[in-house]
Amino acid sequence: MIIKIPDRFFQHAKAAEDGAGRANYRVGRRDFVGSALAAATLPLGRAWADANDVELPEQLSAIGLDGKPLAIARADIKEFRASLRGQLLLAGNEGYEQARKIWNGVFDRHPALIARCADSDDVVKAVNFARAHGVLTAVRGGGHSISGQSSCEGGLMIDLAPMKEIHVDAAKMTAQAQAGVLLGDFDRESQASGLVTTLGTASDTGIAGLTLGGGLGRLQRKFGLACDNLIAANIVTADGKTLHVSERENPDLFWGIRGGGGNFGVVTRFEYRLHKFGPNLLAGNRAFPIARAREVIPALLELMASADDDLSYTFGLSKSPPTPGQPEGSYLEMELIYTGDLNQGDRVLASLDKLGKPAFDDIAVKPYLKAQLGVSGAAPRSLPPGLRIYSKSGFVYGSPDKLLDEMLAQFDASPKYIGDMGFSPMGGAVGRVKPDATAFWNRNSSYMVMLHGAWVDPALDSVAVEGGRHIWQALEPYTRGHYVNAEPGAEGQRLRDTYGDGYPRLVELKNKVDPTNLFRLNSNIKPTV
Repeated sequence: MIIKIPDRFFQHAKAAEDGAGRANYRVGRRDFVGSALAAATLPLGRAWADANDVELPEQLSAIGLDGKPLAIARADIKEFRASLRGQLLLAGNEGYEQARKIWNGVFDRHPALIARCADSDDVVKAVNFARAHGVLTAVRGGGHSISGQSSCEGGLMIDLAPMKEIHVDAAKMTAQAQAGVLLGDFDRESQASGLVTTLGTASDTGIAGLTLGGGLGRLQRKFGLACDNLIAANIVTADGKTLHVSERENPDLFWGIRGGGGNFGVVTRFEYRLHKFGPNLLAGNRAFPIARAREVIPALLELMASADDDLSYTFGLSKSPPTPGQPEGSYLEMELIYTGDLNQGDRVLASLDKLGKPAFDDIAVKPYLKAQLGVSGAAPRSLPPGLRIYSKSGFVYGSPDKLLDEMLAQFDASPKYIGDMGFSPMGGAVGRVKPDATAFWNRNSSYMVMLHGAWVDPALDSVAVEGGRHIWQALEPYTRGHYVNAEPGAEGQRLRDTYGDGYPRLVELKNKVDPTNLFRLNSNIKPTV
């Protein structure tokens, strides 16, 4: 239940979208056309372009950073395309329609250009092109952006999906991964060496956006956030420079990318600290009829409060059964993660058994890789994109009692396609890191709450979004800030609460590395220069 789209949507394999807009589309590897000789003697982008080019207008219409129309000359596009090892896609090119579509079906956007980067040099060229032309720019990593900001209408999408290299150094207990890598792929590579790091809760999520936004996950109480396990990174800044960042090199920028999102450039490679773990843990879900929510939730909160680093409970209110075959209706669903001595599993379950007989239970000793697939046990990325999602989030300090009362009231009154709510504890290793050690500020909060809705029919978009806004207006006063990976970018006081006392430092960093706000499609820290 930790900050993820309900598994029932994956189980039914419906076209899915995520109402705040995280973009997940699975694009196949390049299929370069042309002879081996051509591929060997020309840049790969040139070989592709010669075989798949469409007639270009003298001027390509696009949208600028200021939101106004601009025109890009045919010669500039051809030069850009020829310089890339990867592909430059325009409307009409083979693969454009597949590449432009993101996981959240609410966002049906048509970039003027999509640069599918093969390596970091391609990223540099794409950033230089974006800056030179002042074109609106989106950056796509793994493509699971709930906010929809990994794509843009009429702009340039810098697509990192082809960049999927992973290298695990078992001796040093580290891993390096390019920005197009997905969680499931990273987890498999690290677990092959008996190692792991905190990375989200859905296997089709990209490591890039997840880590830059902080990176909550099933192992956070034991090992900290994804950004807490980041050792170093390579980033292309708005001036086209490639910088290596770590505690020793460009430390301010290293601080900023750990929770500050994509505000400061395009991270092309991540290096993580790994931990010995697995392959098994005690994990799974139980569901109770919603009529028992007011009885069960206080007991769950008590279990959360007494849990050590090895134990995590999360819960959520859902208007659909946890799996097909369960009776229709609303449920209180909870997830347990226990990473300690499996010989103590009976003791852990004994505490949970006090909640009474559940309507559904799949808690068992299982491989970590299976736990990362959630209730469905099937990789979400194998399903078609398009589910439509609305999502909001916030951090909770102190007692959650009044918030929970409001959540239950709103849940009872909301329609089936909007109003599901998740509730996750913070604490553990996350809370032992000082708030100012990284740009992820709200680590000392007690809980994180998330509201989400999911539907398939586009005709429901307006009523679902309006319904979600109405519900969040009732919940927001009990929260502070937001999780930048879970919804569109906030503004004003809510944005400042997201970054807390680190906000002025982030603005100063933005002024230094991106004074024109080239990277603005995020929870945007606006420069003041």
